[in-house]
Amino acid sequence: MSGEREARNDAAVGNSVSGGGFHAPVVQAGTFTGGVHTYYTQPAHPSLPPVSEWPQLGTADPIALGVRRTRRLPGESPLPPYVERHCDRALGARVREAVRSGGLVVVTGAPLSGKTRTLWAALFSNLSGTTRIFAPSPGTDLRGLPALLRGRGEQGCVVWLDGLEGHLGEHGLTSAVLAELVRLRVPVLATMDDETYDARRFGTAARAGVLGGAEPVELQRVWNGGELWCLAGLNKDPRLRDAQRWCGEHPVPEYLAVGPELVEEWRRARRPDAHPRGHLLVRAAIDLVRCGVPRTEIIGVALKAAAQGLYPEEFAAAGAESFEDGFAWAAGIRHGVTGLLTPGRSPDTWTVHGSLCADGEARPDSPPIPPGAWPIALHLVPDARAAEHRAEIARRARESLESRAEGNSGIVVLLGYIHDRAGELDTARHWYSKAAEAGNNEVAATLGELLASRDAAAEAIPYLEQAAEAGVVRAQYLLGTLLAAQAESWLTRAAEAGHPAAARALPALRTVTDTPPDTVKE
Repeated sequence: MSGEREARNDAAVGNSVSGGGFHAPVVQAGTFTGGVHTYYTQPAHPSLPPVSEWPQLGTADPIALGVRRTRRLPGESPLPPYVERHCDRALGARVREAVRSGGLVVVTGAPLSGKTRTLWAALFSNLSGTTRIFAPSPGTDLRGLPALLRGRGEQGCVVWLDGLEGHLGEHGLTSAVLAELVRLRVPVLATMDDETYDARRFGTAARAGVLGGAEPVELQRVWNGGELWCLAGLNKDPRLRDAQRWCGEHPVPEYLAVGPELVEEWRRARRPDAHPRGHLLVRAAIDLVRCGVPRTEIIGVALKAAAQGLYPEEFAAAGAESFEDGFAWAAGIRHGVTGLLTPGRSPDTWTVHGSLCADGEARPDSPPIPPGAWPIALHLVPDARAAEHRAEIARRARESLESRAEGNSGIVVLLGYIHDRAGELDTARHWYSKAAEAGNNEVAATLGELLASRDAAAEAIPYLEQAAEAGVVRAQYLLGTLLAAQAESWLTRAAEAGHPAAARALPALRTVTDTPPDTVKE
């Protein structure tokens, strides 16, 4: 009899608990006294917060809900503007239908294709700002969720499952739980990688589970022309402008998502116990690109030399890591998509990820480009479109170096050299003359040669005289040939006028003026 009485008591208590919305087994506590057990009832899933504590859509943080952060410099918003995707219209219709009738909406796509940001935009565009959002951690027991939502009144709610695979299983989003949420007209919005979706969706009906009744919205990894056109229209945001310029072979969402991770890892690698030589290799590549070298084909030997020569203090403190290990670290694949450096199309060439270059240009605390990087950059310019690349290097040099030229003869000479190599001879002459007037005799010889090559002998002679008197041999020779040419011109006039001594002097003089410069031995 006592067993039957206990069973009846358990049933009565269980029924009352069920009516109150609790579904866990009743827990017995205390002792049996006078034929009465003392029971304490507990919520089935106490880890689920009440609806009133769920964040509202208008104030929710998309990054906390899974949207990947992008680069954020002082003054920039947490996220750049959303770029419209080709699936937005279809996705918006699915979300609105789920709001009216309940149901599961799944966005699938490749890793880093922008699934979460796209779904967030659809959520934000189609639901009220007062909508409550429940975004449980992976593995959260969701069996009590329908009961929790029955008493929500008219409060609009949405369940947000970014990375749906982490919320499936017997304690997660089961078919039974989903059916209850549909009955309650609560939308469930989720994302899933293509490969994971395919693995769980196809096969036996039991394995398909909740995915069997939801047609996914597919997001393509590579952007089409319309999406790129939308991106171009949002170029007032520096991050999107940089993405358009620097993403290269990487899709825009991948570039925006991976970029901050690569930058942070690269910056931390400079520690002596991390990857200091790998850090210097990447830094050299970034600085050469900042100079104007195309980032896609940087010669590995030059990169190694630049890393060693441009940053002597950092190189000396780099510890025992070899350049081979540094290259291996820098080229290691991150997030399954890219390294900081990736092998170029030609042997022993490297490409640096565009986000690193964009960050180096945009960050106000980036160290200045070492002066020695500019001659290396001019040397690395590929033959194709060489004039265009050299002109770009000269433009960037003006922006970077002119403010540092006052009182710095090395910078003055460098500016002259860069513009000389770029074929901008008037600008080169401007900087060379400043150095020559400051007493740089080698530059005076170079300026004299430059002017002589432009048939400006009269202007070249004073600079050549300065250098020749200082013992610069090439200036002495060129000055002599220019003066000989002038002498020949006057002697020819005199000889043509009948002066016999002038006529006798001309043949010997012409042995000098008719000798090509490259046949003269130093």
